[in-house]
Amino acid sequence: MNRSLLQGVLANDSARTAIQSIFGFWLFYFLIVTLRAFALGFEELLPMAGRRAVVTIIGMTISWALYLALAPLEKAPLRRRALMMFLLCVPAAALFTTFNFYAFYVYEPLPSVAEDFAHKERSLAMLLAIIFGGTVRWYGFFEAWAAFHLALGYAADAANAERRAAAFREEAQAAQLRALRYQINPHFLFNTLNSLSSLVLRNRNEEAEKMILNLSTFFRASLTSDPTEDIPLADELEQQRLYLEVERARFGDRLEFAFDIDAEAARQRVPSLILQPLVENAVKYAVSPSNAPVCIRVKASLHDAMLHIVVEDDGAFAAPQAQVDGTGTGLNNVRNRLRARFGDAAAFKAGPWPGGGFRVDIAIPVKRPMPSPVISHA
Repeated sequence: MNRSLLQGVLANDSARTAIQSIFGFWLFYFLIVTLRAFALGFEELLPMAGRRAVVTIIGMTISWALYLALAPLEKAPLRRRALMMFLLCVPAAALFTTFNFYAFYVYEPLPSVAEDFAHKERSLAMLLAIIFGGTVRWYGFFEAWAAFHLALGYAADAANAERRAAAFREEAQAAQLRALRYQINPHFLFNTLNSLSSLVLRNRNEEAEKMILNLSTFFRASLTSDPTEDIPLADELEQQRLYLEVERARFGDRLEFAFDIDAEAARQRVPSLILQPLVENAVKYAVSPSNAPVCIRVKASLHDAMLHIVVEDDGAFAAPQAQVDGTGTGLNNVRNRLRARFGDAAAFKAGPWPGGGFRVDIAIPVKRPMPSPVISHA
């Protein structure tokens, strides 16, 4: 076997497991039989150990051949593999018995063995009886190795299946997060471009330039971040600040916003753009239909190992019933992302605020904090 082929075989988990089990079983045989001979005071211990080592290597070779013969059935049902392996153990045991008999009784037999064999009648029937008896005796050894190898293979298959299932679950969750993550309202871009066009037509170039800069920075951060990764809350708030600055160019004095963020809370990690649908809803349902100024507030603090974030507005609240019930698309987006990311460990609550406006409360488990950031406030 050339080196590249050997490396390919060793790279296979099944082959590696077979080699380890074969080596372990036959090493156990060699040590136990050698220690037994020493304990019983057998003569010619060293020559016998040498021949036993040769027989051990032969046994390893036969076991490896047995594994190779069954390798094509590796994907077959366990019952079929077990049946074939136990059937093949019969010729394997017979072959090993023949080699064992030759090594100790035929090839230059040692004096003690020759003396013992001299008292027996030599005939074909006697030879067949010895081989048959040895086959029955060694079949148990090969059968034990076969059962052990099948058990290891079954355990490895089960572990691989679990790893594949875990990988599939993780990929499915990542795909769900990506799908939910990119459900940003496309009307935002259309409205922004219309507002930008209006600014240009009215020669308000400085405001248009600032709007373009905020818009490009917002989309660069939104589209380059990995939706399956968490980011510091401070970074999330900076993205929302850019978004609100763009919207303020449209609504002017009708839109106000403020962030009230604890320093420790700002360092916690949150899913990227988790606040985007909430802020969008506040602009759509509170600021857009209002003629009076509306303030959107984002608050964050730490309590009981949970990061609590509130997004609220003081608008007149002209939302549809789905928004009132907390079942709108944007709210469901956030709720589903939190469930996909944190399971039952996260909490979500949304609805009209008794003092007027709309309020959303979310709570997520505290993660490892980031270095202290610089928070931008309106």
